[in-house]
Amino acid sequence: MPQLTRREFGGMALAFGTGAPVLWSATGWIDEVLRSGIARRKIPCAVGMVATPDKITYQGAFGTRDSVSGMAVKIDSIFWIASMTKAITSAAAMQLVEQGKVTLDEPLSKYLPDLGKAQVFEGVDAQGKPKLRPVRTPITLKHLLTHTSGFAYDVWSEDMQKFEKAGGAAPAGVAPLAPLVFEPGTRWQYGYGVDWAGKLVETLSGMTLEQYFQRNIFGPLGMKDTTFIFPAAKFDRLVNTYDRQPNGILKERAREMPPVPTALNGGGGLFSTAGDYVRFMQMILQHGRAADGKQILQAATVDRMSANQIGDLSAGKLKTFEPDRSSDVDVHPGARDGWGLGFLINRTAYDGGRSAQSLAWAGILNTFYWIDPKRSLCAVLMMQYLPFVDREAVGLLSDFEKAVYAS
Repeated sequence: MPQLTRREFGGMALAFGTGAPVLWSATGWIDEVLRSGIARRKIPCAVGMVATPDKITYQGAFGTRDSVSGMAVKIDSIFWIASMTKAITSAAAMQLVEQGKVTLDEPLSKYLPDLGKAQVFEGVDAQGKPKLRPVRTPITLKHLLTHTSGFAYDVWSEDMQKFEKAGGAAPAGVAPLAPLVFEPGTRWQYGYGVDWAGKLVETLSGMTLEQYFQRNIFGPLGMKDTTFIFPAAKFDRLVNTYDRQPNGILKERAREMPPVPTALNGGGGLFSTAGDYVRFMQMILQHGRAADGKQILQAATVDRMSANQIGDLSAGKLKTFEPDRSSDVDVHPGARDGWGLGFLINRTAYDGGRSAQSLAWAGILNTFYWIDPKRSLCAVLMMQYLPFVDREAVGLLSDFEKAVYAS
């Protein structure tokens, strides 16, 4: 289908392509952007949702759950949201800050002794072994939530690639303890910090992350389909995953029931739906309040989470070292974005899109969200394939965002 251009017309929209102009409502226009977008970009499926603080203003589901069944995805289809888990873990950690159980700036080795044993990677010696030295700066909760701790994912870290090639153990979550690639507080680098924040929540609460989240976040917000432990009864709603091949074709994985995790990963373990995640974002827009008025977070805490916490450092730009898992990450070209306590923050507005000081992040299987406090709206777009920030996924996200604001 050819790309269409849109012109405003008395609260509706005229779309011009190669044929006669078509009149669409705002909802119909976003529908068409997603429907034609996944067809043109050969993306298996996409679910999008937009909301104000108290109501959903758009929802649409397009494509199929998997190629074998041909079953259509629905608004309540379930996705692995991966690193979209981080904002929820950050909110849980900030609840503990509110309760006085931990502060943002104290050494966390008091509660997590392993963090006191952290070492900084300084290259490889003449024998080809990793060179490590003890960390000098105590790791704090603020370091973990802002990705300034020194923990780094290997997919976007040349140092972690060198460490692993030199025989270092590849970390998975909090075990084994990953080396730091810089002294805490000196740089921004996306990594395992929020995994450790999740471990902190478990340690201080005496509950598993599943128990804590269900009791203190998911239950109060009505997020009935969000969980670390995927229920067999909902398997027919789970969207299948694809991988981009070198020839550009998306290859579908075998459709399998997700295994029960041996450890709960606060950095990326959750399954969820667009509607559930919107409830979480609406709570942020409502300054910490649930729809029923219950205070999940204090308003001052939400303000703190929504403010840049990394000074002049630049966040959100990552060079890939594993292109099958991720393309280079730069979702806001030409800008120097900040980071709050759980969110990427764009210091300048997107062209035709979100306002300055909006909050955002994503999951590695190309699930994306943003929260725009200035315009009192939030939005989520969920796909389910690798590599992360694939050109076609980012293109559809951009088209969706522009359609949201044009509508």
